[in-house]
Amino acid sequence: MRLKAFLPLLIGAGLLTQDAAAKGNIKYTEYDLPNGLHVILHEDHSTPIVAVSVMYHVGSKNEHPERTGFAHFFEHLLFEGSENIERGEFMKLVQSAGGQINANTSQDRTFYYEVLPSNQLELALWMESERLLHAKIDEVGVETQRKVVKEEKKQRYDNTPYGQILNVVYENAYTKHPYRWSPIGKEQYIDQAKITEFMDFYKTFYVPNNATLAIGGDIDIKAAKAMIEKYFGDIPKGTKPIPRPTEVEPKQTEEKRVEFYDNVQLPAVVIAYHTPEMGTDDWYALSLLTQMLSQGQSSRFQKELVDKQQKGLAVGAFMIPNEDPGVAFMYGITNMGVEPKVMEEAMLAEIEKVKTGTISDEEFQKLRNQAENDFVSQNQRVVGVVENLATYHTYFGNADLINTELERYTKLTKEDLKRVANKYFTKDNRLVVYYLPKSEQKKG
Repeated sequence: MRLKAFLPLLIGAGLLTQDAAAKGNIKYTEYDLPNGLHVILHEDHSTPIVAVSVMYHVGSKNEHPERTGFAHFFEHLLFEGSENIERGEFMKLVQSAGGQINANTSQDRTFYYEVLPSNQLELALWMESERLLHAKIDEVGVETQRKVVKEEKKQRYDNTPYGQILNVVYENAYTKHPYRWSPIGKEQYIDQAKITEFMDFYKTFYVPNNATLAIGGDIDIKAAKAMIEKYFGDIPKGTKPIPRPTEVEPKQTEEKRVEFYDNVQLPAVVIAYHTPEMGTDDWYALSLLTQMLSQGQSSRFQKELVDKQQKGLAVGAFMIPNEDPGVAFMYGITNMGVEPKVMEEAMLAEIEKVKTGTISDEEFQKLRNQAENDFVSQNQRVVGVVENLATYHTYFGNADLINTELERYTKLTKEDLKRVANKYFTKDNRLVVYYLPKSEQKKG
C-alpha cells in the first residue's frame, strides 16, 4: 500500500540518474518493424516507472491552408476512444493504474505519452496501438472536439492577455511557408470540415511509417520487444503518400512593421528575426544568445530594461525548436506611461551591445552552465528522454544526437554569439509588432 501511494509522486518526478544525462551516455536500442514503425527503447531501472510515447511526424505545417488546426484537433480527437476503448475511457484507464497521460502538438509533430508504474507497460502499448489502428473518428467525437478546441482557443488565445502574440508574429513573418499559421488554426476551418476529411487526414498521417514509438524507464528490452510485436506488428503500413511541405520562405529584404490591437492594458513590443532551422551551428549560437538576453534575473534585458531603466514590466527572448527555418522572438511589455517606440529603441540598443560590445568570461560561463543544466534536467526525467530520442529521430534520423547535443553548446565561443547577432539581428531581417490596447485604436 505504501508503494502504491508513493507511485503518483514518483511518476510526477520521474527522475533518472543524472550521470548518464550529464556525460552524454544515454543508452538505447532502436529498430524498425516491417510496417515502418520506428522503435526506440531506453532501459533505466532508477525508478519503477515507464514512459511510453508515440511521436507522429505531423504538425500544423502539414495542413492545407484552408483546413488549418487539423493536427491540433487530432491531438484531442484521438483521446475519444477506439473500437475497443469506450468513449471517455482513455484518461480513466491510465489514471486508475496510477499514471499520467497527455499530448501536445507543434508546427512539426504531434506527441502522445503515458507515464505509468512499470508493471503497466502492456496497458500503455495496447492503448497506443488502439489509437493507431482503431481510433474512433465519428460524428459524435468530431462534434464534441469541435466545441472543446474552440473553447480552448477562446480561453488560451482570444481571452488571454497577449494571447495572440505568436499568431501575429507567424502570420506576418512568413509569406509562403506554412509556419504562417499556428497549430491552433482557425475555428471556421474545423467547423467547415466534413467527416471524410478527418478520416483522410487520419489515414494519411497516423500510420506506422509516420510514427516513432519511444519507450523509456524500468523495462526489460527483450520483453518489451515481444509486447511491441504483439500490439504493433500486425498494424498495416500506410498506403497514402505522406505529404511534406516544400515551400521555402523567401529571404526577407526589408523591415516589416505591424500594429495589432487587443484587450490589453499595457502595450507590448515584439521583435522577431528569421533564423536557420534547429540542428545548425548558428541555431545553437542564437539559442544561447537569446538566453543571454532574457534568462534569469541577471540577464541583459531584465537588468537594463526592467531593473535599471524601468521601461519594461516583463521582457523575454527565446527560440522555438522548429524543423524548418524559424524565428527568434524578443518581447517587452511596457511600464505604465512608456511609449512602444521607447521600448523598441531600448531593446534594439541591447541587441546592438551584443554586436559591438564585449561578453565577459563570467557571463559566458554562466550561459554555458545554464544550457547544460537545462539539457541535463530534461534528460533526468524519463519522459524527457523519450521525447528527445523521438525528436532527434523524427527531425534528423539520428536518435544519438541526445548524447552529442550538449557539445553543440559547449563548443560555442563568445565570438560565435557576436557573429550570429550581426548576421541575423539586422533591420532588413526583422519584424516589429506593436501590440496595443484596443482603447488606442482609431475609429473609422
